[in-house]
Amino acid sequence: MRRKARIALLFASLLGAGASMAAATLPDDLQDVAALLQPLQRAALQAHARVWATWDADHRAAFTARADRWDRLPPLERGERRADWQAWRQLPQDEQARVRAAAAQYLAMDAATQHALHAEFDALDLSERHGWRLGPTLGADYPRLQPLLAQVPLDEHLDLVRTLRAMTPEDRDRLAVIVQRTPPQAREALRRELVSTSDANRAAWLLQRLER
Repeated sequence: MRRKARIALLFASLLGAGASMAAATLPDDLQDVAALLQPLQRAALQAHARVWATWDADHRAAFTARADRWDRLPPLERGERRADWQAWRQLPQDEQARVRAAAAQYLAMDAATQHALHAEFDALDLSERHGWRLGPTLGADYPRLQPLLAQVPLDEHLDLVRTLRAMTPEDRDRLAVIVQRTPPQAREALRRELVSTSDANRAAWLLQRLER
């Protein structure tokens, strides 16, 4: 199995586990601040409460056990799992499906293989591990595109990620070369020009940039 495929497989299992636990505990996390929530957020909390009311005792006990395990996690790990959950919610449905399939494949492996994958993933740079939160497509390209994705303002990050996902693998290869050639002080301008270029014109724009 190729290295990128192995890493994607492991992160799929981690993302699914972290996301499910973080999602399961969100209602409890919000209860203490319900009065401070915006109307839409408060409505979502109330919806969770209505779901809770439909559960039987066994279902509630299982949920409470998961919440207790969550509370015992170190704060840093809870933060990582919340970030996994947010990343999961932002993935397109087709990428979520790929993550689920990879997670199922991982769970079918023997314990020794799973342990080896964990060790390989833990050996990655923290930035590269976080890069896999962009999903199996962009996660594989993250090390080459990281200079473009680093320190992007939050209000611009989603547009940049959508643009990268809309590109072909060949165009992302071209962009990676351009990114490596671009000095740090010019990367913000490159990013904004990339996002503002239409999908129809982006391939030609990339070729022009490569010829400079």
